[in-house]
Amino acid sequence: MDGPENADATARLACGDPPAVRDEVASERVVSVLFGTDVETWRAGWGRATTGAPNREAVVDASDIARSGAAASTQVVANAGLAYTVLGRAPETERILDAVADHLNGASVGTVDLLVDDLAPVAVREGADAAVALVGGLLDRFGGQANRIAVGLSFEGPAELVSRVGTRMDSVVGGDSGAAAVEGLSAEDPTTFGYVRRHWAEAKRGIEACDRNYPQSKQVHAVLEDPETTPRTLGATLSGFVTLGALDTWSETVGPTRYDLTAYRPERAWALGVAIQTRTSSD
Repeated sequence: MDGPENADATARLACGDPPAVRDEVASERVVSVLFGTDVETWRAGWGRATTGAPNREAVVDASDIARSGAAASTQVVANAGLAYTVLGRAPETERILDAVADHLNGASVGTVDLLVDDLAPVAVREGADAAVALVGGLLDRFGGQANRIAVGLSFEGPAELVSRVGTRMDSVVGGDSGAAAVEGLSAEDPTTFGYVRRHWAEAKRGIEACDRNYPQSKQVHAVLEDPETTPRTLGATLSGFVTLGALDTWSETVGPTRYDLTAYRPERAWALGVAIQTRTSSD
């Protein structure tokens, strides 16, 4: 299952709960970076993977579950084909990248798959910019050495990460639950679909920041900081959310449309965004 000697790594963003980052593992050697899983739980998960466990795996444990420590600690379990480095809580990005580099040292180009269990804990702890920078560092430093790079992103991560990270990937997967609805809106109302495709993450952020139960689009827009939308374009996006089943309208009004935020489905909105990015990445 080893990869070609001179090929750049293919990069994939796997979205879901849990993210299916183990799918399509093609190498007998894997380096896994953990932010939301401890080593024992991660290793046990290979039993459910369609490809089975790799012959050799190196794990960089940077999760909040890991024991804290000022210096990295590396252990080798030879009979299990495992080496793991525990970095402790909230290590700096460069420490993580250096630990990955140590485990890749000496490996032939294109023979190791690089996996990240879940980017969401990084974004929750350090912000979306830090999560995007981490992915950029992985791609820049190891894209010419690894065979495949797969990054997981669970629902807890900020919606904007789907598009910000997805644009750097060769593919985005995990939007199956919203794919049919997205395709239907694209075919039946391409204008509204265009607004949703561009502004879905901002609309989601506005809905979740608004403290009104039945706001107009301009009231949702008012809670956004540095918005890309206008009240009108945000309203068109919210209308698309209604059509796609993530939101509802409040019918007891004869004035401007009011949206029923008590009926808002955040998981649905997130899944639709993933489906949109999946569709975009395959165009």
